[in-house]
Amino acid sequence: MQYQVSDQIQNTLNILTNNEKVQKALQFMEEDQEEIIQKQIELTLIPAPTFHEENKAKRLLEMFKEEGLEDCHIDEYGNAVGVRRGTGNGKTVLVEGHMDTVFPLDTELKITREDGWIRCPGIVDDTRGCASVLSTIRGLNAAGIQTKGDIYFCGMTREEGMGALGGMRDYVTHHPELDASISIDGDGYQEIVYQATGIYTYEINFYGIGGHAAGAFAKIANPLHAMGRAIAKISEIQVPTQPKTTFAVTGAYAGNYSSIHAIVDKATMTLNFRSSDQEELLKLQKKIFDCIEEACKEETDRWGKDTITYDYKHVCDINAGTQDSHTPIVEAAMAVSNYLGCEEPKLAEGGATNCSRAIEAGLPAVCLGGGSGYDSKCHSLAEQFKEENAYKGCQIAMLLALMCAGTEETESVIA
Repeated sequence: MQYQVSDQIQNTLNILTNNEKVQKALQFMEEDQEEIIQKQIELTLIPAPTFHEENKAKRLLEMFKEEGLEDCHIDEYGNAVGVRRGTGNGKTVLVEGHMDTVFPLDTELKITREDGWIRCPGIVDDTRGCASVLSTIRGLNAAGIQTKGDIYFCGMTREEGMGALGGMRDYVTHHPELDASISIDGDGYQEIVYQATGIYTYEINFYGIGGHAAGAFAKIANPLHAMGRAIAKISEIQVPTQPKTTFAVTGAYAGNYSSIHAIVDKATMTLNFRSSDQEELLKLQKKIFDCIEEACKEETDRWGKDTITYDYKHVCDINAGTQDSHTPIVEAAMAVSNYLGCEEPKLAEGGATNCSRAIEAGLPAVCLGGGSGYDSKCHSLAEQFKEENAYKGCQIAMLLALMCAGTEETESVIA
């Protein structure tokens, strides 16, 4: 069934897009594409692996100041922040992209631009999101558009990997004045993320006495064998396809070549499991830890000499969550995407984006472009950005921000 938006959402969009200033902003953003791409390239060439975003944050903050934002600062969590004040009586809206990439500091960052593509590690995820934030500011300024609500523009830290969406979590937790959140990830169009996939990542340590591989045989239990038993049990767990639920043992570590003839005293595994439904996530968590308990007991009972124990470290903890697919901000994002003629805009099933932390905080929220409509090769050294129609992702962000913040002609669509 084709997605339908409410009359209220469509009427608000019609009023906005019939406004001369809004049309001027949209035209400016299209014509400004090359300038935004140059800023995107400049930011891409600043290494910013997770936990090391400070140089990119410094330059992005300078760009915020150049565009006339107020209260520009790096907050205590490393996020780059600037504010565009409204006239009052509107909704306070966050528009953000994350600054970190998945590449180490010593990664060669070299721009190749040919045949309508720009290639460089980090050129899409999420330097393009930061560039789209800048484009939104420039479009509003160029047309002289005044919103009712304040718009907070941010470059967030620690979105990727071990960062676990940490910059966004810290920001939304400490800014209760926010009424809505718009994340931009990658190209900013094609997909609209409105759900939060729950993600739990654990490090599990198995412990025993340890000893000689032959001399201690049958005298002690083996923590590495216990870990193997646990992995085998976990691999047999059945999970539903809907809601999408996944699991994987992602690493197994024990011993070294210096002690190649030893029974280890410690073995470690890492595992990651996910679900778009919090109840399923917690069910899976219990099943996994039941497997670990059983494995430790079986290895202990196998030899009857000593006890295998375990402990764990919770590396990443993101709860699952969702909004109704017809929440006003979701409908507004779909309406805007359709208005701009984006190719097959679709609602993504689940999502592991900064939007997750906004949903967790109870905010109406979407992430624009959480996937990609083309093969961007994100998270690889061959990462590539398609220039054709790139400005559309920026235009979506601007129109959606206007619908959420409210203008002199329109009220916010956010309740």
